[in-house]
Formats: sequence, C-alpha cells, structure tokens
Amino acid sequence: MHNDITLFNDESHRFILLNESDPGDEDGIPSNQYLILHNGKGTLLDPGGFGVMPQVLNVMLQYIQPQDIEAIVLSHQDPDIVGGLSSWMRLTSAKVFASRIWRRFLPHYGLTHMRFVDIPDEGGNITLNSGLTLSFIPAHFLHSPGQINVYDPLSKILFSGDVGASLVPLDEKANHADVFAQNFSTHRQFTEGFHKRYMASNRALRYWVQQVRKLDIDIIAPQHGLLYRGQVKDDFLDWVYDLPCGSDLFELD
Repeated sequence: MHNDITLFNDESHRFILLNESDPGDEDGIPSNQYLILHNGKGTLLDPGGFGVMPQVLNVMLQYIQPQDIEAIVLSHQDPDIVGGLSSWMRLTSAKVFASRIWRRFLPHYGLTHMRFVDIPDEGGNITLNSGLTLSFIPAHFLHSPGQINVYDPLSKILFSGDVGASLVPLDEKANHADVFAQNFSTHRQFTEGFHKRYMASNRALRYWVQQVRKLDIDIIAPQHGLLYRGQVKDDFLDWVYDLPCGSDLFELD
C-alpha cells in the first residue's frame, strides 16, 4: 500500500494518485484512486467501493473539499469502482460520467439518473466548468464491454482502468521505491494472468493499443497495481498488442 503521490504538478493543474486502498479482505483486490485538480476544482477517477470510501475521502481532504469536486468518472461498472458512489453523490454535487450502456444498471446501487452523463461508445472530449478538458478513450471488452479510459492532455497521463492492472504481492511492493514498474520483464508475472483471464480477446487489445499510440502519453495509470512510464510503458504496449487472451484461449473441437 502507498500514500498519495503527485504524478504531475504545475501552477493550476495536478494529477494525484490518492492512494492504493485496501478493501479489508485478504481476497479483495486493492485499487488505485486518482484525483485531477484544475483551477481549484477536482475530478475523481474511479473513486472506489463502499468499504474504501473513508480512506479515499481522508486523503482527498488534504487537497480539496467535497463541494469543489465537479466531476466523477467511472471507467466501468464493477463494485470496486461504483460501490461507494452513493456516498460521494451525497457529499458532492459532481456530475457523474459513465458509459451509456451501464447507466441503466446504476440504479441497482441505489442511485438515481439525475446527475449522470452518458459517455458514447466512440468516446470524445469534455470541457468542465473549471476549463479542464479530458478525452474519453474507448477500451471496450477490456474487460467491460463499456470500459472507458481517461486521457489528460495537460499531464499526458492515461488512466487506463483495468488495462495494465497487476496483482503485486506486498513483499514485492516493498522493493519498489515508488509506484512505477521498474522493468517489464520482471513485472510481467504480476500482470499476465490478470490480462489472460479478464481481457476479452487479442483483437480488443490490439484496437486499444492502436488508439493509445495516437496519444502523447508519459504515464499509463491503471486502477490496480503499479504504473507504467518510459521504456516500461512501451514494453507493456508491445506485449499486450501480441497477447492471446480471453476467447483466444478456447480450444475448439
């Protein structure tokens, strides 16, 4: 586990990894929560499940008050992303951006539609009241059929949701001086099983890599595990481009 880390900072714009929150169960998967600050307003990316909400809020309050959160973006529909949303909606007046195909399911979390904004399948750009412009990048079937990534062109950081996720043991994390993977050939063992099981197909991965390579990216920041930059980022993209996964692994008669 780690504390908050500023990934990018200038006078009016910051991109912060708030923390890696622990769901409190040995079988649960720790998750990364991110905060973008722009001109005094905040955007939360995948704020997390109900159990981790107090941890995330405690760290967030070091940077911004809930009333100044203007947007919450949900990369997909899983409980480790959406589970705490009802609490965030009570604390903030933020608009909530989510894939159009999942909005009809969100009331099952006890949520109403009033503050939800559909993200179309093709993605696109939004400009918030603070002046922050974000790009929504489709990452469909990786693993969700409606997953959306978020690209911040000012920091050149891509929040990649579950793409790039890794399950790194605690003793291995202790060997890292920061939150970035240091060598992909060493890191691969912690991410390969996840991608083979949770990503739908190599075709979906190749399409994603093609879109991502059109962007000017310094950091790939997934929802789980270590982050990627520099040569490790390039090695990761090369690897997933050729990775058989999901339905590719079925053996047909």
